[in-house]
Amino acid sequence: MHRIKTAIVGASGYTGMELVRLLLTHPGVELVAATSRQEAGKSLASVFPRFSRAPGSDLKFMVPDPDGLVATGAEVAFLALPHGVAAEIARALLDRGLKVIDLSADFRLRDAAVYEEFYGHPHPAPDLLGEAVYGLPEIRTPEIQAARLIAAPGCYPTSILLPLLPLLRENLIDPATIVANSMSGVSGAGRKADLSLLFCECNESARAYGVPKHRHLSEIEQELSLAAGEKVVISFIPHLIPVNSGIVTTTTAMLGKGVAPEAVGAALERAYSGAPFVRLLGRGACADTKNVTRTNFIDIGWQQDPRTGRVILMSAEDNLGKGAGGQAVQCFNLLFGLNPTDGLQNF
Repeated sequence: MHRIKTAIVGASGYTGMELVRLLLTHPGVELVAATSRQEAGKSLASVFPRFSRAPGSDLKFMVPDPDGLVATGAEVAFLALPHGVAAEIARALLDRGLKVIDLSADFRLRDAAVYEEFYGHPHPAPDLLGEAVYGLPEIRTPEIQAARLIAAPGCYPTSILLPLLPLLRENLIDPATIVANSMSGVSGAGRKADLSLLFCECNESARAYGVPKHRHLSEIEQELSLAAGEKVVISFIPHLIPVNSGIVTTTTAMLGKGVAPEAVGAALERAYSGAPFVRLLGRGACADTKNVTRTNFIDIGWQQDPRTGRVILMSAEDNLGKGAGGQAVQCFNLLFGLNPTDGLQNF
């Protein structure tokens, strides 16, 4: 098998570490570059001892210089950088002929004004928004296969969108009644020094945050609106829970008039029966983060409440896996015509 020369830009954070873990053992990848200003000159194994003796773990971190990345022979780069930072290097790499899979929020939105509203500053590369493909593999396979710039979705959006999109496309629910509640592990906040994220602040505690306008709400509403064919506005309440990783989401909405509950399960089956990383648990099953952490799976269960007429959608995923690094690798596999499960068959 031809191994694709690959770079990770921003490889020392939690998402970057997950990408290193997946790509070091990916049969179609030759990892030729990993960047970190702070760790430049150190090997992957010295920064992440868990990878010691893994083939390729002697690769040394380098500074994120576009010309230096081109010199490694990289054909594609994963960007695991903060929003506002990724766009500049994405443009530089695209101009130099690399394909880019961006895990930041810089290219997820189609409207630069919406980006500025939710992220608090003008978009750094608005001319590229029309080209970027929102990288939900189960929804946009052909577009991902033809792309040179892929915007990997956020972790919360993935857990909300995959259960909802089939129901909106088939007009099974009332979009105006959607409410999503999510709980995420602490790694979702990134690998940084922050008082609110210290062990004693998070352990034995749970709290809502980002209310009422979490940044991910922008891409969630964008994609829901596209599926519904009308503007969709929802309530989204994220929570921080004292686990390292994992997201569990419970979303409710009113069934459309005359819609039988069984139509929910049938729509999910039609959408995902052939999707290798969507596990449909069926009616009455509650998704559990312990079954998806360190994998690229999303588990989806559902139930209908006859008292309220609401459908209850329950999903679980790993915020660093299907919500970040794993999903980006899934996009990579599609982009280069590889088996969709290459490098991701971990349980």
